[in-house]
Amino acid sequence: MSQAGRRSNSSGARKSRAERSPRGAPSDLAGGQPLEHRILLTATLCLLAFGAVMVYSSSSASTLLQGRGSGTGYLVKFVVYGALGLVVMRVLARDGIARVQGLVAPLLAVSFVLVLAVHIPHLGVSVNGARRWLGSGPLQFQPSELLKLALVLYSATLLARRPQRVHDLRELSKPLLAVVGSACLLVATQPDLGTAMVIAFTTCALLVAAGIPLRNLAIIGGSAFAVVALYAIARPYARARLTSFIDPWAHASGSGFQAVQGQIAIGSGGLFGVGPGQSVQKIFYLPEAHTDFILAVVGEELGVVGVFSLLFLYGLIAYAGLRAAKAARSLHSALIAVGVTALIVSQAILNVFAVLGLAPLTGVPLPFVSYGSSSLIVTLAAMGLLLNVASGGSAHVRAVAPARRRRSRAVATAESGEARAAKGATRRVADASAREQARWDRERSSEEDRDSRRGNGRARGAGARGGRRAAR
Repeated sequence: MSQAGRRSNSSGARKSRAERSPRGAPSDLAGGQPLEHRILLTATLCLLAFGAVMVYSSSSASTLLQGRGSGTGYLVKFVVYGALGLVVMRVLARDGIARVQGLVAPLLAVSFVLVLAVHIPHLGVSVNGARRWLGSGPLQFQPSELLKLALVLYSATLLARRPQRVHDLRELSKPLLAVVGSACLLVATQPDLGTAMVIAFTTCALLVAAGIPLRNLAIIGGSAFAVVALYAIARPYARARLTSFIDPWAHASGSGFQAVQGQIAIGSGGLFGVGPGQSVQKIFYLPEAHTDFILAVVGEELGVVGVFSLLFLYGLIAYAGLRAAKAARSLHSALIAVGVTALIVSQAILNVFAVLGLAPLTGVPLPFVSYGSSSLIVTLAAMGLLLNVASGGSAHVRAVAPARRRRSRAVATAESGEARAAKGATRRVADASAREQARWDRERSSEEDRDSRRGNGRARGAGARGGRRAAR
């Protein structure tokens, strides 16, 4: 084969692979997945690997000093929960959007029931003054994590069925804002202001993606801010968090202790850190360093470079998630992609800001990195849905028109049906008349043919008789 022929065959093969790639996105020669799918998967696996290393580093020394084992207990649990979450992510990444379509309402109802069950004595578990968990011993579950994902699915489904509801605050408040507001109030009573803020930010992102006018968004945001301010003033727990955020060094021995120690850890790390495993703050000063304040350990051991590496990975998730939403096959899939992306990114931003002293302490874990069974499994499940959208998955959601529009459409449909019936009757009458006219024309032409044949026969007979007379 000539060199030109080989070039044409190779270009044809590349063209056929590009045509088979979903939505025209760059395809992987092995799996054929779009670019955003590969970015999301790579960033998630990198964050999980980073989290496993930092969970072991931040928990091993304190565990050994307290005599609670060999120092690998939290690492083993993180790996087990991460493996379970990866299995769930893999299942949902195939056809998760279609699987959860009929489970949105039951999932939301179960989540509300579990969040309410946290307040039942001898059923909910209280840790450091907060009642957020169910279960006992190492098998504990935080229902608010499941509630966050259920609200994303519920909001996306509701907005996809009736996209025009964002233009009317009364339609938007019943039932979307009422359900989200009730969820935020229930979570805040645990108390867990961080999760309530994540739910609020995620809902705002979904409303923006659905096309809400800025005036309506400003009204909703102002009302939510007023409620949060009143709650922070009325509750001593929230008021202490707020005052320690304003001036943590003035409360260094009380409510501002953790924030101050986190800032010291990050400041001690410098540009490149003191080295993996060499943190001092995690041993004596940072309580539960492997959960909410794991970023402080990252900053002390790996420095600014380590912190910016984490932020870069979350930036990749934000970029790929919004790109997947833009290329989604349906509005429902696009809203789920926006909701999941906002859920992960807003949680990461809140955690980073709290550790850096730019926001009040919220108790929100760092996604994929902090230790926490419920957060890790639910976040990986949410990532599976996002991967399904990125690979082209979608589910059919029937759009619902407003009642007035449905009535006018029904009247128009009835009128058009009557018009079609009248046209059909007229057409049938015209066809019958045409058939009758054609039959009559055929009979008339056949009679004329018979008459003409008779006339010709008489003429021939008369001519023959005349010829015989002439011959005689």
